[in-house]
Amino acid sequence: MNSKSEGSSASVTFDELYSRARAVLNPRKLSAFAESGGVGAALLTHTGQVYVGVCIDTACSMGFCAEHAAAAAMVTAGEHHVHKMIAVNWDGKILPPCGRCREFISQLHEGNLETEVMVAEGAVLTLKALLPFDWRETAVGK
Repeated sequence: MNSKSEGSSASVTFDELYSRARAVLNPRKLSAFAESGGVGAALLTHTGQVYVGVCIDTACSMGFCAEHAAAAAMVTAGEHHVHKMIAVNWDGKILPPCGRCREFISQLHEGNLETEVMVAEGAVLTLKALLPFDWRETAVGK
């Protein structure tokens, strides 16, 4: 799901992204082996688009995080440069992205290491700060 935000990506606040992530929360049991909607995420791209997604949890760990779902919607729409991102738990608590999500988003666009990530209420870090000792620095001979 996505929607066009008015103005530049800089004009969309984390409060707005928080509201968008909370709006997609809908915890529910999909089957005896899967649940979804306990975490919602919102990604803001450099073009001002907001993409949202929810997690899908399965009994055998084949599910994925809300950030992955939002990123998939973003890539499907032809975008891949993230300006800001946030994830919210079913009770409204802001969650930092897991290591898998950090790495996944960082690989979609070279500029995503500068993505602003709200990791807790009032705490924003870049994706690069959340990925110290980046393996790519060795892999590409930097």
